[in-house]
Amino acid sequence: MGRVTARRPVLRIHDGQYSRRPDSLAAEEPLEIRVGGRALTVTMRTPGQDFDLAAGFLVSEGVVSSPDHLAQIRYCAGAVDGINTYNIVDVSLAPGVAAPDASLERNFYTTSSCGLCGKASLDAVRTSARWRVDKDALTIAPHTLTALPQRLRAAQKVFDSTGGLHAAGLFNARGELLCLREDVGRHNAVDKVIGQALRRGQLPLRATILMVSGRASFELVQKALMAGIPMLAAVSAPSSLAVDLAIDNGLTLVGFLRGSSMNVYAGSERLQPERV
Repeated sequence: MGRVTARRPVLRIHDGQYSRRPDSLAAEEPLEIRVGGRALTVTMRTPGQDFDLAAGFLVSEGVVSSPDHLAQIRYCAGAVDGINTYNIVDVSLAPGVAAPDASLERNFYTTSSCGLCGKASLDAVRTSARWRVDKDALTIAPHTLTALPQRLRAAQKVFDSTGGLHAAGLFNARGELLCLREDVGRHNAVDKVIGQALRRGQLPLRATILMVSGRASFELVQKALMAGIPMLAAVSAPSSLAVDLAIDNGLTLVGFLRGSSMNVYAGSERLQPERV
């Protein structure tokens, strides 16, 4: 099975001094996700929690919403020499669960920076969520929310050695970390969080906050909605479509969550007033 880090030689220049040494890098390898033996997508990811990644991807695309919808997830060998590289995952759906629509097939590789640019049809982007989040009773104090980035960062073990991974963390209203995943792709890290919850029978993820490193894209808002998560927080900016989707569906969207400040772009009613 692939490693989450790799060692490569590097020339380091510091204050005019030259030295050569090995450096630890975040591993990036392709993962082909198949459903019933049929290739659905190829995503560039950091190896690890691949079954969670596949399951979370299928939640995000509206294919499954319960562990009962999955019959089996397994690695399978490639076509060349029949060698198992642990870069192909085949998902078998339970009897009666509809296979993914052909419109979900992605014609290009899903890069580690963008999960949607390979979609075959833009009409498939606005997937219908199985659960509503607009009535979710989650509330959180701003000071609890501002503590999440540091807690997320403190739990990033692979980032410490590589400096090159995104993170997605699931927190409860008390600011307690429930699950953390790292990956070269932010969308993959989110799918790994959601996939773990699916396989444990925890969907929908009511009264939770999804915290991500970097920006909040349309796709990440969609993934949160598909998992029943009422709040998405990011350390950087959201996109305009992300804000529109959050407003339309009653999701709380927080951006630029840094230090003691934040911008609340949607769902501000979930932020409790601070007691003086």
